[in-house]
Amino acid sequence: MATTRFLEWCGRLYIWLLLAFLYLPIIIMALMSFNVSPFYQLPFEWTTEWYASLWQNDQLISATWNSIKIAIISTIIATVLGSAASLALYRHEFRGKKVLQALLFPPIAIPWLITGTAMLIFFFGVGIGRGLFAILLGHVALALPYVIVVVSARLQTFAPELEEAARSLGANQWQVTSRVTLPWIMPGVIAGGLFAFAVSFDQFVVSYFLSTPGQTTLPVEIYAAIRKGFTPEINAVSTIIIVVSMALMLLTARFFKFGGEK
Repeated sequence: MATTRFLEWCGRLYIWLLLAFLYLPIIIMALMSFNVSPFYQLPFEWTTEWYASLWQNDQLISATWNSIKIAIISTIIATVLGSAASLALYRHEFRGKKVLQALLFPPIAIPWLITGTAMLIFFFGVGIGRGLFAILLGHVALALPYVIVVVSARLQTFAPELEEAARSLGANQWQVTSRVTLPWIMPGVIAGGLFAFAVSFDQFVVSYFLSTPGQTTLPVEIYAAIRKGFTPEINAVSTIIIVVSMALMLLTARFFKFGGEK
């Protein structure tokens, strides 16, 4: 009995230490965005001047909007294409299917430094070059495997008899997909879309390789700002992004259960 309680206590302590390791840096960063000292001097003095100066930083604001627009567009494209590819792999048998499915995993495992270099060489070779369009293509390519893997995993729990029953009642293929299959896999589609958005918005290496001066994303702009000298404005924009991201995640979890029930 004593051993069981000790192990339970150790388990709880481990969880709390893990949460502290994950969240303490974020909490400290958020607090420092409200500290009057640009050098993080203590004692702590409350101010919102870094948020006010953030809105006057045109480069940081422009890079943030670039990241948001690219992340949204790449999420939509990757989610649509990835979901369609997952349905095709689920419904059809063809030669080389197993090889094609296996090839989805290397892009996830390959270091982004190698992927960014390869994309830079390829885009220059085909005449696309660098810029926001190249970044968008790169982000879609990176996000697609995540969507396909997540949606395919959801499809493994789908009963094909439901589609057969719908067809027997006179439904065509579009009606079967939109009214039977899609509602079932929607939690996987949403989860894949969230992965795609996170991969795109947080992507630094590929964005750094493919960006041009004046057309950068937020991670690239933050990196450039840190090289020049870290300012609390970066803490401010990071805090805003964290709050918005967590709010979206909480809303998604509130209104859509990923177990498959609304």
